[in-house]
Amino acid sequence: MLQESFFKDKRITVFGLGLNTGGVGTVKFLAEHGAREIIVTDMKSREELETSLQKLAKYKNVTYVLGQHRTENFTHVDMVIKNPIIPWTNEYVKLAEKHGVPVEMDSSIFFALCRASIIGVTGTKGKTTTTALIAHILEKAGKSVVRVGIGQGGVLSTLKNITPESVVVFELSSWRLSALGRIKKSPHMAVLTNIYPDHLNYYKTMAAYVADKKNIFLFQKQKDTLVANFDDVEIRTLAQDAKGSLIWFSGSREIDGDGVWVNEETIYIRRQGETQKLMPLSSIPLKGEHNVGNVAAAVAAALAYGVSPKQIVGGVESFAGLPHHLEHIGEKKGVQYYNDTAATIPEAAIAALRSFTEPVILIAGGSDKRLDFGLLAKEILKRSKGLILFKGEATEKLLQALKGELPAEEKGRPFEVVESMGKAVELASRNAEPGDIVLLSPGATSFGIFKNEFDRGEQFKKAVESI
Repeated sequence: MLQESFFKDKRITVFGLGLNTGGVGTVKFLAEHGAREIIVTDMKSREELETSLQKLAKYKNVTYVLGQHRTENFTHVDMVIKNPIIPWTNEYVKLAEKHGVPVEMDSSIFFALCRASIIGVTGTKGKTTTTALIAHILEKAGKSVVRVGIGQGGVLSTLKNITPESVVVFELSSWRLSALGRIKKSPHMAVLTNIYPDHLNYYKTMAAYVADKKNIFLFQKQKDTLVANFDDVEIRTLAQDAKGSLIWFSGSREIDGDGVWVNEETIYIRRQGETQKLMPLSSIPLKGEHNVGNVAAAVAAALAYGVSPKQIVGGVESFAGLPHHLEHIGEKKGVQYYNDTAATIPEAAIAALRSFTEPVILIAGGSDKRLDFGLLAKEILKRSKGLILFKGEATEKLLQALKGELPAEEKGRPFEVVESMGKAVELASRNAEPGDIVLLSPGATSFGIFKNEFDRGEQFKKAVESI
């Protein structure tokens, strides 16, 4: 079993530093645990990684190999820790394994070293909001919560904050779950929000994506718990393999057994066979019908953890939401601006559009993950007053879908395609009238024009502020 003492005096390669906090947190963790040499290798240049490198400037035992990868950094080291986005089929991962060098991820190391109870949350949509809301409810109930992997949050750097009294609330992507499959570990409580097609530019098949998601509960013990979405047919099938207790939640129908559901604009709970009203939907501060499911999931998890209904209500009512998730930026000349840059799949953008009754000017498009944009095209034509698109492969697919939905006399209708956030916001604000909504909800990834979705959201905020 891996121990924290393993890292002392070792040579370890960090494969992919990246611009989010995960890679930086891994390097800091290794430095603080006495690694003799930390080799950071990334195909990006020093200029591209500048924000990450600045955070590591004080560490002197770090060797940077940038713009290339060297064979010896995978064959003559004690461990390779890879960035989650790098597939297990990567040639350098295979090279390390061939030479008997263990390859880990931050999530597998965390699960091996963490001695506290872990609530793990995954899903294609809503996992960040659900994870943050569970953490918030538990904190309001007086629990010692350690948040891990939420949004841009790091992983290994949080280990030092954990005590035996802590409860860890961990947002787990399919990539991080793939590492748990290799070490055969699942969190003590697993929360599975939903499954939609995603990351099909990374996974060869939808089945492979689902298989990684399933690791959230696959290795649980009988004393563990799975909180699952009854409204998702795929999840109902997967959950048949759950070994522990199964708690359902639903945004649309009463469930059997203990759990949480919504009926007539009210959230109901059932504990030990006793049913009670928890709270009206009107008390939920989060905008959008899709957030009802996120709240139901968080309520079910908190209930299963032993939080009282009164404490749960207080937690839900005081939750202000998250940056980049239908985040209200402000009002300019009677127009409201919303940042939903975290919507990186078509279904998420659809959910955002359905959250408004006001006229919407939508800013969307970007890079492709081999996803289908047909339903989003229909929703845009049905619900949006205007549309501005970022240049990218996903945009090309969306344009084809839009033109396929238009009547014959409108097939030649032009659509605005831009290459900067400033231009997108300028066009949107110029065409907006008092009472309108300008919504950034791309339904696609950000790469090409932006560093990542968070950079995209921050640029949107700055552009709106400068109006």
